[in-house]
Amino acid sequence: MALYLLKELDNTAKVAVWQITETEAELRELSSTPADEMEEISFIKSESLRKQRLAVRALLNELFGDKIYLAHHDNGKPYIENNSINISITHTEKYVAVILDQNDEVGIDIESLDRDFSVVEKKALSEDEIDDLEEDRDEKNEQLAIYWCAKEAIFKKMSQYNVDFVEQIEIERFRSKGEGELEATFIHKDGYEEELELEYITFDRHVLVWVRE
Repeated sequence: MALYLLKELDNTAKVAVWQITETEAELRELSSTPADEMEEISFIKSESLRKQRLAVRALLNELFGDKIYLAHHDNGKPYIENNSINISITHTEKYVAVILDQNDEVGIDIESLDRDFSVVEKKALSEDEIDDLEEDRDEKNEQLAIYWCAKEAIFKKMSQYNVDFVEQIEIERFRSKGEGELEATFIHKDGYEEELELEYITFDRHVLVWVRE
């Protein structure tokens, strides 16, 4: 399929999405994955997860001219060993996505709207956020998916341990409209409140949310 979406945010940042339509063998050909990482992928029992990892690699191969070496910090945050650009990665069974930024730490998350997100209401939302939910079941599920993706994206950007999604990440009231902007606050453990701006889009029964600043 190659690139499904490439969105230039400005001259230092971009969001890219790959739709997984290839076989595992085709993704191996497209991915230019280093041998040590390919060996690691081969031990993954789930074919779907192997394809997702390979699709991430195929997408990065599309975005960078040279072979890159992807690694992870102890907290799981990805980084590129031979490039200083900031990166965040997300994937589902059908799509993988990345955000790249030369200057700012970033976060991105994607989810399928075919999932039931009702558990998010109790797991990740404050009382004020719950009060803002739609009554219609489908609209509410999409809204919960956006809330979850937004909080996950912020969590990835902040790269801190033991973040309380209810107490530390606040998303301002919004109504899902296909694509738009979100305003949020991250409350650090010392009480400092950091204001953040996010963007989201919905496509093919999926929600994608990213944050840079």
